[in-house]
Amino acid sequence: MRKRALIAIACVLLISGAFEALACTGIRLIAKNGDVVYGRSMEWGAFDLNSRVAIVPRGYTFTGLTPDGTKGMKYTARYGFVALDMLHKDLMSDGMNEKGLSLGMFYHPGYAVYDVYKKENADQTISSQEVANYILGSFSTIQEVKEGMPHVNVVGVVEEAIGIIVEAHWIVTDKTGQSVVIEYTDGQLKIHDAPLGVITNAPNYDWHMTNLSNYLNLSMFSVEPKQLQGIKFSPTGAGSGMIGLPGDNTPPSRFIRAVAWSQTARETRDGKETVYELFRILDNFNLPLGPDGAEGAGHGGNTDMMRSSTIWTTAWNQSDMTLSFHTQHNRRVRFLDMKTIDFGKMGEKIIHMTFDDTKEQDVKVLKLGS
Repeated sequence: MRKRALIAIACVLLISGAFEALACTGIRLIAKNGDVVYGRSMEWGAFDLNSRVAIVPRGYTFTGLTPDGTKGMKYTARYGFVALDMLHKDLMSDGMNEKGLSLGMFYHPGYAVYDVYKKENADQTISSQEVANYILGSFSTIQEVKEGMPHVNVVGVVEEAIGIIVEAHWIVTDKTGQSVVIEYTDGQLKIHDAPLGVITNAPNYDWHMTNLSNYLNLSMFSVEPKQLQGIKFSPTGAGSGMIGLPGDNTPPSRFIRAVAWSQTARETRDGKETVYELFRILDNFNLPLGPDGAEGAGHGGNTDMMRSSTIWTTAWNQSDMTLSFHTQHNRRVRFLDMKTIDFGKMGEKIIHMTFDDTKEQDVKVLKLGS
């Protein structure tokens, strides 16, 4: 019943032309000791994505989807991984494998154009919604990603849960901190080096990097006072170094803010401390419900059980192999230590874990004398 309701909502959004993209933001931070932490926010304002934590065993076999229903590429996970799914399907949007390689899928509406599907190449074909599964299960380093992705055909296949082709691009980061953004432009694979470790949505990644040149004045230091006609003018308070920082929630503006705040983040000693800083930065990207709160918002969706367009926020400590996250319903951080998982002995099925046992904030009540 729930799944049918989600499909019906998506169809309404498609008819109205309102179904566009998830307004997500992703960043990567590196601690003083070299520990790497990647994290992101997940925004969608029409209905709850009902994400779960999915634990995929090493050796699990996937079969790719194709536009004509022919079975696509059959591939076996060389590495086990933990990921966050969507819509109660094994459609992974964020994750990390047992080698510390992390990935985030970000919607890329109007710009993602995939390979042309050829039936004779079906055995080398996967759909865009399966890229996360393929990369997390197949590669351990950015170099392997660069060498391996040209050998798989990624095509657009209508995802039945939402009724459209998943237009996406991806950020991938390994344990060294090296990052790339993967895009499909005009049917061609583009792998962009991403030294700043930041991603949002449209337009293309190289456009976002060029746009940074318009904000070179941004600084973590206050503007110096100036004299004009003998009158001294001083900043009215802290934060003057960021005057001109765009405050709207469009992808280009969020990209600028994510770069500004991640590049001026406080120095952290290790990955555990860096998780705190990453959550602090991502808190700035929380979006409310409302007509313009996030893509999909205000167009007839079932938001009765939602409190925010920011559905969840993650922090993957790639050096310590841990996942931390909180949700729209409960800001208490949930924690999973991947070092405790034997991906080779957990069975043959994907294990799913619910985000929120109850959809309410966990509150500690303070009492005198306690």
